[in-house]
Amino acid sequence: MTGGALSIAIVAAIAIAIILGYKTGINTGLFCIFFAYIIGCFVMGLKPSQIISFWPINTMFVILSVSLFYNFAALNGTLEKLSGALLYSCRKFPGMLPFALFFVAVALSIMGATFFTVLAFLAPITLVICEEAHMDKLTGAVAINAGALAGGNFPTSNLGVIFRGLADNAFESHAELTAPDTFGMEMKIFIYAVIFSLILVAVFRFGLPSNWNIGKGVTFKKPEPFDKKQRQTLTLMIIMMIVLLAFPILKMIMPSNATIKNLNSKIDVGLVGIIFAVIALMMKLAPQKEAIAKVPWNTIIMIAGAGMLIAVAVEAGTVNAMSSWISSNVPVALVPIAFSIVGAVMSFFSSTTGVVAPALFPLIPALASSTGLSAAALFSCTVLGAQSSAISPFSSGGSLVVGSCTNEDERVPLFNRLLLIAVPVSVLLCACFNYVITTML
Repeated sequence: MTGGALSIAIVAAIAIAIILGYKTGINTGLFCIFFAYIIGCFVMGLKPSQIISFWPINTMFVILSVSLFYNFAALNGTLEKLSGALLYSCRKFPGMLPFALFFVAVALSIMGATFFTVLAFLAPITLVICEEAHMDKLTGAVAINAGALAGGNFPTSNLGVIFRGLADNAFESHAELTAPDTFGMEMKIFIYAVIFSLILVAVFRFGLPSNWNIGKGVTFKKPEPFDKKQRQTLTLMIIMMIVLLAFPILKMIMPSNATIKNLNSKIDVGLVGIIFAVIALMMKLAPQKEAIAKVPWNTIIMIAGAGMLIAVAVEAGTVNAMSSWISSNVPVALVPIAFSIVGAVMSFFSSTTGVVAPALFPLIPALASSTGLSAAALFSCTVLGAQSSAISPFSSGGSLVVGSCTNEDERVPLFNRLLLIAVPVSVLLCACFNYVITTML
């Protein structure tokens, strides 16, 4: 089977797995593992051990550990009371709740929290707020996901630093071209990301009929004080957030300090989550059996199984095929839209910072020179396009949102709505947005 035919077959397998899961009620991840094995071993010639190694251990571990810790807060009523307090603070403008959640996520990301850390902290609280405020959970998920990504694009934040470095590297092999000021370029990307995200959140806030009654019929009572166990749980949540934020912020302030750099490299959201879950168990903040039982095992299988099939797609060269095709087959007028959509599709299969940006950024300097398009604008199209599909339940952020859903009956519908509504709307709207900003520059 040729490379192009193989890539098409893998994309078709992903679509078939989703359809079969939806129609039969069988976990989609199991179908994905089935196709990963058949295609990987019997078509591509990979070893079974390679297929098994594609199981995304890191993603599974983080969902397990973070959900386990927050299960204590859910079981003893801390999350419900905390969401009630946040809801009460917005009692005079409940319709603006999605935007309030968005800006909280932006602020946390700018402060240095990684995308996954922000989602891990906000997703459980957001879903409870949605329930109590009569707000569509899809809107809440889009708001915090977009906010975490937009804030991460700030020039000194985790994503911003990576993109600036990749842009500098892209111009190193083109000494004849004038490289842009990457700090200023990244600041533009940050601003564009905030503007696009606000438009996206507004589309979901005002476009979904289920959001038209946000706050209506809700009694905005001042929440009762936290009891002893809830105060202890809230204290642990705050300490955990400080631990996850402190060292990235210190590294940003003192980048040359070797001790801080070393300590920051040792901080992992999954392992930190386990530590705080153990502390919560020792403090008897909730029964161990119930906390473990509420871990979203069904979601973990769904996300991990899909990750295996996507890893097979990467191994098959699907991502590389997309990046080479765009450089030779796209008309100039459609280049911004192409970079946006291809970035989104590639990001659906792989990491934005690890695959998409390194694959597409090197194409931009020469392409910008030959077409007269702004290099900064094309960098922006690539970043925003890639991030537009990050709400997918197959991605780290989307999977954590699904994993944070405590209602078992709502997880699969939420998974499907993220995949079939949130992703297409975000990707298409982002392509239009990128076309507009490119023609303006």
